[in-house]
Amino acid sequence: MKAVHGRKRVVIEDVDPQIDAGLYPVRRILGDVVNVTAAIFADGKDELAARLLYRHSSDSRWRLAPMLANGNDLWSSTFQVDKLGAWRFTLQGWVDHFATWAKDFKKRLAAQNAPDPTSAPADAASTAAADSGSGIEIGSNPAAQDVALALSTGAQLVHEAANRARRNDAKRLREIAANFEKLAEEKRSTYDDPCDEALMELMARYPDLANASELETELRIWVDRERAQFSTWYELFPRSASPVPGQHGTFRDVEKQLPEIAAMGFDILYMPPIHPIGRAFRKGPNNATEAPPEALGSPWAIGDREVEVSAPASASKKAGKKVSEDQGGHKSIHPQLGTFADFESVVNSAKQHGMEIALDIAFQCSPDHPWVMAHPDWFIIRPDGSIQYAENPPKKYQDIYPLNFESSDWRALWDELYSVFEFWIQRSVHVFRVDNPHTKSLLFWEWCLDKLRSKYPETIFLAEAFTRPHVMYSLAKRGFTQSYTYFTWRNTKPELESYLEEITQPPISDFFGPNFWPNTPDILHKTLQEGGRSAFMHRVILAATLTANYGIYGPAYELAESAPARPAPGKTESEEYLDSEKYEIRQRDRNAPDSLVPLISKLNQIRHENRALQSNTSLHFHTVDNPQMICYSKTTPDFENTILVVVNLDSTNEQIGWASLDLDKIGCSPNESFLVDDLLNGAQYTWGNHNYVALQPGTKPAHIFRVKRLS
Repeated sequence: MKAVHGRKRVVIEDVDPQIDAGLYPVRRILGDVVNVTAAIFADGKDELAARLLYRHSSDSRWRLAPMLANGNDLWSSTFQVDKLGAWRFTLQGWVDHFATWAKDFKKRLAAQNAPDPTSAPADAASTAAADSGSGIEIGSNPAAQDVALALSTGAQLVHEAANRARRNDAKRLREIAANFEKLAEEKRSTYDDPCDEALMELMARYPDLANASELETELRIWVDRERAQFSTWYELFPRSASPVPGQHGTFRDVEKQLPEIAAMGFDILYMPPIHPIGRAFRKGPNNATEAPPEALGSPWAIGDREVEVSAPASASKKAGKKVSEDQGGHKSIHPQLGTFADFESVVNSAKQHGMEIALDIAFQCSPDHPWVMAHPDWFIIRPDGSIQYAENPPKKYQDIYPLNFESSDWRALWDELYSVFEFWIQRSVHVFRVDNPHTKSLLFWEWCLDKLRSKYPETIFLAEAFTRPHVMYSLAKRGFTQSYTYFTWRNTKPELESYLEEITQPPISDFFGPNFWPNTPDILHKTLQEGGRSAFMHRVILAATLTANYGIYGPAYELAESAPARPAPGKTESEEYLDSEKYEIRQRDRNAPDSLVPLISKLNQIRHENRALQSNTSLHFHTVDNPQMICYSKTTPDFENTILVVVNLDSTNEQIGWASLDLDKIGCSPNESFLVDDLLNGAQYTWGNHNYVALQPGTKPAHIFRVKRLS
């Protein structure tokens, strides 16, 4: 049983924001104003006071902000997060005896000035006095005597505050207390109110906190940089970047494509694993288990201890043993991609184009990974002594060994995995896409990401976790900045609206950062397979405008590649790409005729020019009377930037309908007319409550309006 502090009367509950009673931090972005609310109350009718205490992990002292009473025992306050990293806050609430005294004192003054009940006709008053035996003297006012006594009480409270105050404030409070005592001694028949606003403010600076209540657990906030909230990702396989047909691409080839990718409006270039690829059980084209000698294999089958790779230029002698233990593993570069110097060049070049390089971290190993020989106990050993490969029966992935997080050597495993992140962070990589984190220990992620973010708070981690909601959310609570989502499988209006309302509103939005991908190298949804180029158009419009973070796998997306691989045995359909780039070189011209580059570039330009699209908190769905059309808006808090989007979800047919708007959600008054500029084609219309819309797939699949008020 917890200790009881019997003199503490104030209760603090229903504090917001918080995640799981403070077990995990709430997420915010640098510069955000954090709004804190709580129910704060006590027994009786005493006046209460409360304050917010907050600090960054680097602060030695709490910063303070008063809480405001909003009625019905609800209180609020705000503070701005001005540093990256970990923050904490708590609340204090106490009975404000001086404010209670001041409130009651005003009532006493009011009673003092009220008509004296003893001033009734003498005979009536005398009769009343005689009957009651009260001994009240005719013409006297007992309320005045109450005021004098109350002044003595007030003087005592002010003296106590003076003892808590400093310098001039202490001197001033002692003078006020002395004046209160003098007034009390005078025992006047009437008194004026000595409590002005200045005194109330002065007393509030020095509260009596001896019996203040405080949250039992300090609540946590994690503050990320702006790109954690707003980012535009482009996935590219370096192996396919060469302009020479059939030739393996290099980092230098990737570097030559950076201006074109940056011109499309992307700010993060994500490359699948860049490490040596195992030779044992190497997969052939289309995931064939029998691979020809020239087969490249999957980049996710990481590790080849026999390959000769260049050590990083910054590797010290002290780190030499560690580097050699991983030679050919997660801290090495595939020799066909280039050297560490080449990698450094592409990272620096990306920065010059306003982009960042994101690396894939896939904690799994090929049978040829150096860890397999050096640390076999990091893997699952089967009864016959062999190492368990990955499988999802009846599928078998003999080219990959999963790590065993129940290993007796788990601490060394954890340390080594942490060191992989740090190795690349020290080489100027601050964005990571983490492969299948839901198949690794959640406790490991909590430890690893907390340690990394404490040391490198600018780092962004994207979780590639297509799994159950509780697991996805748990990964986010434990430190993943962003996450892949179910967007790929949400295609109807009800599916989209219900899912977006879930993930863009508290409590989920307080810790979960959605990142929408209409395609990935692993996922070619049926909607894209069957809807053709029109489906690619409306899906990327949805991804780019529904959430502030989105990405595409290209150039497959620009070229609307829609051919699926042959279904696996026992399956009727496949979401894998035919001739997947995961297993072979696929060189393409993203600027080929009918490419979606112009549309994607325009979308990214719109996103960068309109702050309403750079966060998710204001997303609101409006009514359209056609189930094949969806309408939604996003705004800045001051409505200075308001975006209204209508999308045709049908990839085949023109759809028409009436959009009925909730005008207060876009900063307009009831029945107000306003202008809308279509940012996709430059058209302008006058809209109001109810608006006719006609959209044609392939030519005009959507409106993206910027709202302009007429007055």
